[in-house]
Amino acid sequence: MDAGLIGALHVECFRERDIRVGEHRHHTLFQTSTINALLDGRYEGDVSFAELEAHGDFGIGTFEALDGEMIGLDGTFYQVKSDGRAYEVDKKMRTPFAVVTFFEPGTTLPITTPTNYAALCTYLDEVVGDTETCHAVRVEGCFSYVKTRSVPRQRKPYPPLAEAVRDQPTFEFRDVRGSLVGFRFPDYVQGLNVSGYHFHFITGERNAGGHLLECRITHGEIQIDHESDLNLELPAGVDEAMPGMEAARKEELKRIENA
Repeated sequence: MDAGLIGALHVECFRERDIRVGEHRHHTLFQTSTINALLDGRYEGDVSFAELEAHGDFGIGTFEALDGEMIGLDGTFYQVKSDGRAYEVDKKMRTPFAVVTFFEPGTTLPITTPTNYAALCTYLDEVVGDTETCHAVRVEGCFSYVKTRSVPRQRKPYPPLAEAVRDQPTFEFRDVRGSLVGFRFPDYVQGLNVSGYHFHFITGERNAGGHLLECRITHGEIQIDHESDLNLELPAGVDEAMPGMEAARKEELKRIENA
């Protein structure tokens, strides 16, 4: 395992039977499965949302059969289906891939000038300082424009992720209040999760959203939770997790994230 990963982020891997529930650990991420497994088409739900909420009240992910985009915010989980609408999640539902934390921000910053997605990420890089660990990021504000997407439910035999997202619908919002929910992962975590920034959006009414592709924020507020540990649950059939990804697969993931 990468020496930087060992030094900057404590990663603990375990199987579903070993999931521990109790008093939550501060500034700790819980993740089920890996982005590599999702790229390979492993969309079987492994962890229920009743189990997931014991590990965090804030996060992003997807659903069994890749049925839409997941947003966890203020302890409530939402499913943005392929119609772009957000629905509150039944706790019996399951996820094949998600990352959550109990959101405890240590940094709060205002957004006072119009900012697009690229400028937001650049600004966040400046203020987080330490890019060798993970950060949970919440942005509340007024948006003049937001573009999102969501993946339709897949049928067995499941296709790889690059094929599943090929014809995904996209949605546009204008002059709307809403929330960005996401994370910044270091480059060396690629393969376990998506390196760099990954955000999902939900409207202030909590009735629409999706995976963020672009936005323009007129004003708002950024909150950052600096994480120190990652608890990684590995479903049956998923290999022992090691960070790293071949160049071709990195490009594939980049196309998927930005499509």
